[in-house]
Amino acid sequence: MRARITGRHGGVRIRRALARDAKRLTRLVTSSRAYEGPYAPMVAGYKVGPDYVEAHVVHVAVDDDGRILGFYALVLSPPELDLMFVADDVQGRGVGRFLIGHLREEAYRAGLAAVRVVAHPPAEGFYRSVGAERTGTVAARPPAVMWDRPDLVLTTGGGP
Repeated sequence: MRARITGRHGGVRIRRALARDAKRLTRLVTSSRAYEGPYAPMVAGYKVGPDYVEAHVVHVAVDDDGRILGFYALVLSPPELDLMFVADDVQGRGVGRFLIGHLREEAYRAGLAAVRVVAHPPAEGFYRSVGAERTGTVAARPPAVMWDRPDLVLTTGGGP
């Protein structure tokens, strides 16, 4: 089955992720410079499996050559951004903003008024720049998560 193209921006398009994308998504997560240093244990050994891709709303941003530049995973109930990563070499070029716009559209179509974002601390500024509002802090849960994380909400314009 061919993936439907749902958006295009400057040579980048967004499509539904496929199970065969799982290894590339895992590489984006585990190689992210945002998770170097004290954050490295969070993604060490992390795996985005084909079953995860098939069970969740996962979309990828790809260039004209088919290279995956970034992705997001949206959980519908309760509504939450589960994962979002953009390749290090294309950060700052609008890929993340394009993915967030697409996420908002998907959430709106699903009837969601807002999506929760429990952010990686260095990413809070990005999420706030795309309109997310901080609602609190999620406390660290050692040994899984060793630091407090910003709790934000991203409105979609949909829902009741």
